[in-house]
Amino acid sequence: MSFHIERVVQSGCVIGEAPLWVPEENTLYWTDTESYMVWSVTADGSTKLIRNWKLSLPVTSIMKRESGGFLLVTKDGLAYWDSKSNTCELIANPLVEHPEWSFNDGVIDRQGRLVTGTMNHVHHASEEGRIYQLDTNLTLKLMEEGLSVANGIGLSLDGKTLYVSEQFKGRILAYAYDSDRGELSDKRVFAEIPEDEGMPDGIIIDSEGCIWNGHWGGGRITRYTPEGKRDVQIELPVPITACLAFGGEALQDIYITTGCYQMDNEQKQKFPGSGDLFRMQTEYTGLIEPRFKG
Repeated sequence: MSFHIERVVQSGCVIGEAPLWVPEENTLYWTDTESYMVWSVTADGSTKLIRNWKLSLPVTSIMKRESGGFLLVTKDGLAYWDSKSNTCELIANPLVEHPEWSFNDGVIDRQGRLVTGTMNHVHHASEEGRIYQLDTNLTLKLMEEGLSVANGIGLSLDGKTLYVSEQFKGRILAYAYDSDRGELSDKRVFAEIPEDEGMPDGIIIDSEGCIWNGHWGGGRITRYTPEGKRDVQIELPVPITACLAFGGEALQDIYITTGCYQMDNEQKQKFPGSGDLFRMQTEYTGLIEPRFKG
């Protein structure tokens, strides 16, 4: 099986993350975690409109709110964002007493709550990563700790299994997820990534319940069946393939954010396009991401 991979936007992100397809706008949003930036590209026939915003907070992940506007995961806490006025409103930051800790990725569950992970951004391998749930009433609950970077997060079709990339352990974890109680249980290793294939990063789930994962430093993405069997693996022309999102009218395009973090000029010349947004058409179909109900 072959896939045509296209470079869509030359954004040059240091770490491109958290692509989000908004179907009513025919627009993809994504972030650059190191530059306080949100980017977007809107497809309009044969043309495309590219926009970007410089935010007041170091945004790492972006989600839509059901009531309008956006919910942000930022290194400095959780916040609302109004793209029209480009203003941020901080909701909560339980990490304020830990300057080496920061939020990272996040996902909205089937009930409209946020599940988000943290990391030690100075000592990445340190097992200080946590998983929180932000309820619709803005109550924040700690659900798990002791992770070596809680990175990409995804939910099974029924919303009862939570997948988390434990990046610096080179594995994807799976938990039983009780959304009403905000509890995780039955932790298990879902998949392990060989060292020569990079580290697990962003996660998305397709309409068949399969799990797609981006490989940081591995230059590829992998699709796993719900049983944890490697199903498809696709190589990309750049080494830092961070996060994924389904988009397009039929939700059969996969958008891939990439990075150039800690790459020198020689590496950037060897891998042109590092930090840019890529897209490939597939026979697989994605899902519309739920929206935060708070």
